[in-house]
Amino acid sequence: MFEDKVTDVFFDLDHTLWDFDKNSALTFEKIFNDHKVGVELQDFLEVYVPANLKFWKLFREEKITKTELRYQRLKSVFDTMGHPATDDLIHLLSEEYINHLSSFNTLFPNAIEVLDYLQPKYKLHIITNGFQEVQGKKLRNSGIHSYFDQIIDSEMAGAKKPNPVIFNLALNRAGVVPEKSIMIGDSLEADILGAKSLGFHTIHFNAHKEETHDVAPIIYDLQEIKSLL
Repeated sequence: MFEDKVTDVFFDLDHTLWDFDKNSALTFEKIFNDHKVGVELQDFLEVYVPANLKFWKLFREEKITKTELRYQRLKSVFDTMGHPATDDLIHLLSEEYINHLSSFNTLFPNAIEVLDYLQPKYKLHIITNGFQEVQGKKLRNSGIHSYFDQIIDSEMAGAKKPNPVIFNLALNRAGVVPEKSIMIGDSLEADILGAKSLGFHTIHFNAHKEETHDVAPIIYDLQEIKSLL
């Protein structure tokens, strides 16, 4: 579908290649055990997962800072659950979460297979809104760092997807025009609409089982990329 049009493939990282929800759950399991936090992990995650997405949206929109994101996503969940958690504990868990998150490295099914398939044919890159100190560790520890030519994060760019600034930086670093580029990501707003506004081709990896749309081709398994590229 895109093979004659594209030379460069840009991936999002979290929720697209790197299984954020699985690795996040394993991280919370470890730090809750380490610090004897008396909540049921599954009950916590049911509240945390949607709350985290909500606070990340606010962070993308420049409505909260990185520090506020890291604090509020935990504070709001403990408050919702009625679990007494001091500010000291929340700050400690926030730091521990960042320290340990990149030590768990579950990738989505078929991620390596698809990267192996694409690498001989295209230049591969990452565009991520994640934090610089964490994203590099995720890529290295999961064994996929070497697949990518350019790795662009929002702290480096001073802007977050869907802001055109981060996409333009990625294009400039890769030395490619948007018409020859494709963006693959899980966020319809940040990845797909953000990239399309500059003229990228796009593929929506619908990791969150959102409503279908006709904005871009939708896939539910990374392996489906092989039928499009």
